[in-house]
Amino acid sequence: MSWFITFEGPEGAGKTTQCQLLAARLEARGYQPVLTREPGGTPLGEAIRDWLLTRGTARAETEALLFTAARAEHVASLIRPALASGRIVVCDRYVDSTLAYQGAGRGLDEAWLRALHRFATGDLWPDLTVLLDVPIEIGLARRAAAAPLSRLDREAASFHERVRAWYHAAAQREPTRWLVVDATGPVEAVADVVWRAVEALLAGRRRA
Repeated sequence: MSWFITFEGPEGAGKTTQCQLLAARLEARGYQPVLTREPGGTPLGEAIRDWLLTRGTARAETEALLFTAARAEHVASLIRPALASGRIVVCDRYVDSTLAYQGAGRGLDEAWLRALHRFATGDLWPDLTVLLDVPIEIGLARRAAAAPLSRLDREAASFHERVRAWYHAAAQREPTRWLVVDATGPVEAVADVVWRAVEALLAGRRRA
C-alpha cells in the first residue's frame, strides 16, 4: 500500500518536526515510511539545497528551474521507486512550495510552473498535503530563534504573506487533497491532529 504525503506551510510552521513525528508513528504501527525533504533527498538535491538557501540567485526563473531540477531527480530516484514498492513517502515540501514561493512569492506564472512540474515529474502529485498554518510573524520569530536564517527566511514580510495566502487559496480549491492544521499550538497536539487524519485515510485505503 503506497501513499504520498507532503507537508507544506510558511516558514517556522514546524514541517520538519511534524514529518519526523508522523514517520515515527507510522513505524510504530508496522509501516516502513520513507522520510525525505525538498529540496534534497538525493546528493544532487542536497547540493542544490545548500546553494539555493545560502547563496542563491537574483533571478526567480533560475531559482524555479533549480528547485525543479532537484525535484526531478528526487522523484525519479527516490519517490517513485518507493511508491512502486508499496512504501508510504512522507516529504517535507514538494511542488506546492514552488507554486507558493516562486509563483505567488516571486511572481512567476503558475501555469508555466505547473507545466515545468509535469515535465520534471510526470505530473506526480501527493495523495495528501498537510498545510501547517501559522501567522507570518509567529513563524518568522520561531525561525529566528531556532537557527540561522536562510536566504528565503530573510525575504520581506509581504513576500511571506503572499506565500501564505497562496497556500490558503490552494487548500480551498482542492479540499480533498489538503488538510489545514493550526500549527500555533503545542507540537504534540498538532501531531495528534495530523495523525488522526492520516490514520483515517489509511483505513479508508485499506477498506477500498
